[in-house]
Amino acid sequence: MIGKLDLYYLFYTVSKNKSFSKAAKELYMSQPAISQSMAQLEKELDTRLFNRLSKGVTLTDEGNLLFEYVSSALQFIQAGEEKLLEFKNLVIGEFKIGVSDTISRFFLLPYLETFHNRYPNLKFKIVNGTTWEIIAALKAGEVNIAICNLPVDDKSLEVKPLLEIQDTFVYGEKYRKELSKPIELEELVKFPLILLDNSNSRRYVEEFFLTKGITIQPEFELGSHELLLEFAKINLGVACVTKEFSEQFLRSGLLHEVTLMEPIPKRSIGICYLKNVPLNRAAERFVDIMEENMR
Repeated sequence: MIGKLDLYYLFYTVSKNKSFSKAAKELYMSQPAISQSMAQLEKELDTRLFNRLSKGVTLTDEGNLLFEYVSSALQFIQAGEEKLLEFKNLVIGEFKIGVSDTISRFFLLPYLETFHNRYPNLKFKIVNGTTWEIIAALKAGEVNIAICNLPVDDKSLEVKPLLEIQDTFVYGEKYRKELSKPIELEELVKFPLILLDNSNSRRYVEEFFLTKGITIQPEFELGSHELLLEFAKINLGVACVTKEFSEQFLRSGLLHEVTLMEPIPKRSIGICYLKNVPLNRAAERFVDIMEENMR
């Protein structure tokens, strides 16, 4: 007979795969056995956990709630097993970092180098994505920590700011005559604007403009910070970028910074992890290194 913990692990695997058949394949079980086990769990909880579709399953609201708790519980178990392993051999450990490509390139690399030099036997893996994607991965137990654009407002997460950054607008030679003097926000939005597509940093800037009664309607929406800089450099418009990650273009004169009459308030890059799930030793060491360098 399948125990309750086993049922929850099967539930987690089905939820992660959004499919009974894929979960069965991953666990080397038959699909009928998976289906029967999930029916048993739903019966015991007196709650429907899945919407059963022709091409898989999705979680009900109740299922989503249970998934968060089950994910956390399984991480606790994994953390406990890793702690036992660390007691046996203090130099063994691994963790996964969720981070965007831009933060990886312009912010994270020195810390990874320091970590590797200090703890060469402790391993790490990088999972790339937007802020929302890596926060979802964190809550699903797919990464141990997330390094992302703040603000992030989630009561289940511990959020620690690491570096203050400035959002700004940059332009190429074509717009130098018009933008060489300080400009009001209302005038700026009349230019063709280039923004990131579906990012936390973009939402932060848009919300600031909305507090001034201004809606941003970009001409281009791009998937990377590097493309923002390149599009601005060839005069396709005025790009909203992170100043600290654009210094090479600004120092070389390839791009120029717009001076706003009312600057965008600064925000931060920070580290996030689950409040109720202890970090394993490797992740703890990495967080320590980051915090040491921010003091």
